[in-house]
Amino acid sequence: MTQASTPQRDILVTSALPYANGPIHLGHLLEYIQTDIWVRYQNLRGNNCYYVCADDAHGTAIMLRAEREGITAEQLIDRIRQEHQADFAGFHIRFDNYYSTHSEENRHFSEYIYRKLKENGHIATRNITQFYDPEKEMFLADRFIKGTCPKCKTDDQYGDNCEACGATYTPAELINPRSAVSGATPVEKTSEHYFFRLPDFQDFLTEWTRSGTLQPQVANKLAEWLDAGLQEWDISRDAPYFGFEIPDAPGKYFYVWLDAPIGYLASFKNLCNRENIDFEHFWRADSTAEVYHFIGKDIINFHALFWPSMLHDAGLRTPTAVWAHGFVTVNGKKMSKSRGTFIMARTYLDHLNPEYLRYYFASKLTGSVDDMDLNLEDFAARVNSDLVGKVVNIASRCAGFIAKRFDGQLGTVTETDKLREFIDAGAEIEGHYESREFGRAMRRIMELADIANQYVNDEQPWVIAKQEGQEDALHAICTNALNMFRLLMTYLSPVLPETAKASEAFLKTTLDWNGRADLLESHGIDTFKPLMNRVDMAQIEKMLEASKEELPAATGQPAKAAIEPIAEEIEFNDFAKVDLRVVKIVDAERVEGADKLLRLTLDLGEGQRQVFAGIKSAYEPDQLKGRMTVMVANLKPRKMKFGVSEGMVLAAGPGGKDIFILSPDAGATPGMRVM
Repeated sequence: MTQASTPQRDILVTSALPYANGPIHLGHLLEYIQTDIWVRYQNLRGNNCYYVCADDAHGTAIMLRAEREGITAEQLIDRIRQEHQADFAGFHIRFDNYYSTHSEENRHFSEYIYRKLKENGHIATRNITQFYDPEKEMFLADRFIKGTCPKCKTDDQYGDNCEACGATYTPAELINPRSAVSGATPVEKTSEHYFFRLPDFQDFLTEWTRSGTLQPQVANKLAEWLDAGLQEWDISRDAPYFGFEIPDAPGKYFYVWLDAPIGYLASFKNLCNRENIDFEHFWRADSTAEVYHFIGKDIINFHALFWPSMLHDAGLRTPTAVWAHGFVTVNGKKMSKSRGTFIMARTYLDHLNPEYLRYYFASKLTGSVDDMDLNLEDFAARVNSDLVGKVVNIASRCAGFIAKRFDGQLGTVTETDKLREFIDAGAEIEGHYESREFGRAMRRIMELADIANQYVNDEQPWVIAKQEGQEDALHAICTNALNMFRLLMTYLSPVLPETAKASEAFLKTTLDWNGRADLLESHGIDTFKPLMNRVDMAQIEKMLEASKEELPAATGQPAKAAIEPIAEEIEFNDFAKVDLRVVKIVDAERVEGADKLLRLTLDLGEGQRQVFAGIKSAYEPDQLKGRMTVMVANLKPRKMKFGVSEGMVLAAGPGGKDIFILSPDAGATPGMRVM
């Protein structure tokens, strides 16, 4: 069995640069894990794929923190960079180069692009008036000004918005404004600033943002901004400032967001110089290489408006694509220090296996910009069910027989048709990885794992082993199953690199994606050692406790949710609030430990939902996959023992086997509203 080869692609991939002013937390890690999985997949396919990143190391906040700690800004960013690299390495995130924006390469490219913009008439100057700290002798950004909210009169609010009432305003509207740096009363002062004339690129951006480089949701949002008219972008800051001085402008510095994306060029150039890679091949305007940026949706304006405009005007290529992801919530809510859900990378690593998180993120990631919830009970249940209960279980059930009865030697494969199904499934899984639909890839892999486990259950090698004259049958069953395991681990290797490495050692082979059709026969394997342990909720509780900020005893316990009684009657307006939508059941699976529940993955047209439905007595999971049904789409998510249910599927019937999920009319599409 052989696989067709495809031409090698030259690919450069980046993630957004973490700010060198604090530690990495789980919200950050979604992006770097997503990127690392995609890069590992590309390299497994044989493509020439580089992954570079750097610390975003400039700005007022870094300058002030270094001053408070009594060290230089350079000492601070060097220390933070080492901490960031250690955290990323702990989660098996593998960069080809991890650099810093405070580098000579970045200075060079920042000045080069700025000079090009200036030569082409896209830099303007004008005076602006800002608040100024007379004690620190520095201009103050909005976040460095505090005062009393002009709307609700709450004290200690920042200069742009009120955390108490949500009002937005200018610093000049604050009551009793003060500098958050020194406490002094700020004064207004005028200074000359430099601006990038972004409106000059209106036509270019209108075309570029609709060229397939962005996700549809992002392109639609940018179309709103473009229709409203672009504004010039202030790219300068006054001294004192930690960054690069603007050429021919003493005392003026590049705003951190100008040189931050240029850090992609700088980090890659540093790698090219070290590894003798052709930088121009990737970045010249007519390049045939591919460049991809993975970012959070909150910084799309910098990456899809300012960045491509600067590159275009400087005669460099623009990104092949900019891919945005959503935010991370924990247990359905924003990460919270008081609840212990603002979890730092290092705290997680002190308590849990990093590959648990890699898999859970992968199981929920799509190619869209939807937010993701890390529900910790669902996290434990899914890891235990999928990785330990399904995948690793296959090897642990069969390896012992090979070691004890066959001197560690596999026999001959007999289930060639079944294994052909596993091999052929790789093409579908490839498509899911390529399009960043990691959740779809994980579901397909787990379908194969179910097939493998069912095969072992049906063949019962533990029974065959006790029967005389069945050595060949036992040998074949275990050989077949371990070949299935090898294929599963090959497909999971971008997500679980360390478990994949341990599996390679156990199987004494390489998990070669392109060579996956070459089965292991008459092949020696090593003694099996446990590849992964179950998640214990006690570990999670300890992690949460370690993450909590100390609170007064009276407020330290979370409030229990009240359950409202069902009203006997409702008004029509109440009923009208129910949003019924057509959905497609893309996956259905049994819930370990639940008597009545099935876990359904529902396609709502613009994202997916997980819903637990009490229909196990009436349906097998395979009967539901691909079917259309109707759900309550705006039902508040409900935390259950087995995870969070994000809606309700409509069904009718007396119960037991007589439960019938409601089906929409033919021709209905996911997301269609049911009137």
